[in-house]
Amino acid sequence: MSWRRIRVLIWKEFTQIRRDRAMLPILFIMPVLQLVLFGYVVGSDVRNLDLAVLDQDHSAVSRQVVDAFTSSGYFKLVARPASDAAVKDTLDGGTAVVAVTIPKGLQDAVRSKRASQIGVIVDGSDSRTSSVAAGYAASIVAALNNKLYATGMSSAGMGGVDAQVRVLYNPTMRAVNTMVPALLAFILLMSTQNLMSQAIVKERERGTLEQLFVTPIGRTDYLLGKLIPYIGIAVVQVVITFAVGVLWFRVPFNGSLWIIGSGLMLFMLSALGLGMIVSLMSKTRQQAQQTSMFLQMPSMMLSGFMFPIDAFPRWLYYATFLIPLRYILVIVRSNFLKGSGFVSLWPQFLAMAIFSIAIFLFGLTRFSKRLAD
Repeated sequence: MSWRRIRVLIWKEFTQIRRDRAMLPILFIMPVLQLVLFGYVVGSDVRNLDLAVLDQDHSAVSRQVVDAFTSSGYFKLVARPASDAAVKDTLDGGTAVVAVTIPKGLQDAVRSKRASQIGVIVDGSDSRTSSVAAGYAASIVAALNNKLYATGMSSAGMGGVDAQVRVLYNPTMRAVNTMVPALLAFILLMSTQNLMSQAIVKERERGTLEQLFVTPIGRTDYLLGKLIPYIGIAVVQVVITFAVGVLWFRVPFNGSLWIIGSGLMLFMLSALGLGMIVSLMSKTRQQAQQTSMFLQMPSMMLSGFMFPIDAFPRWLYYATFLIPLRYILVIVRSNFLKGSGFVSLWPQFLAMAIFSIAIFLFGLTRFSKRLAD
């Protein structure tokens, strides 16, 4: 063993890292980004949950109920549906995750010290958010009960306001029921983006890319030859994940294969486009791998895949609208568990189409420009 040779090798590695200007920022930015994301995402309470209120009483007491929810800091009023059917449509489309129904005659029941119930309907398609929301709602109604009724009245059996909590779409709140649909999209992201990010840079490293273009193979032929195998691999992975989730984990499927397939195909375009951009911008496979991981981490943490979006600070919450994975998660979860259709999910499909087409076309333009260089 020669320490002199070891020192030379160490110096060589540090020199290579220093000269790799694309990877060097990633090595230092990634730990800071991880710290910021974990600090704000993991350590935050779930707040500002989207709330819909069906007020059938239209009284001073019903307004007091609404104020109790909105002033708690846990709920944000976003809709006032006019009927039970409208409440269901609001939950189906993802406009709200919690709905409160105030029955007619609530004020009369409170004044006469009779028992009454406030309905709380929770969207169970995200088990973590729904369990937290149900607990918040129950505690708010309990505090409101103590305020509206004289001390000791409800405990003596002389009346009180009770929260009747119902969890739709996932009554058992099994975590696997919300995780399996999300995995359809996340596995698609990981496989297509990672594989595509290595595809072109690998041939450039080996020197075979230039050799291909001196043959009659055109750039369009080359690109299609690269994309189609990865699309086929991604489709097989999604089908396997779907089959295992439904048959092995017994996740109920209430949706449409056409709707889920359409959403995943749009999402695949964005993943392939990102992988293509990474592969074209990278000089080595290691650099492409690090860049791909760098891009996937915010998608994983800020899309609602792991943590409820409503737990984020406002500035971070608005940043999630720039992440395509956020929209496809709403599509697959809503259609898988709720059976939501295009009418309810059109905002997510529109956003997915804009992101996917823009990213994929940008990747195509970078592909033509880089190969022309």
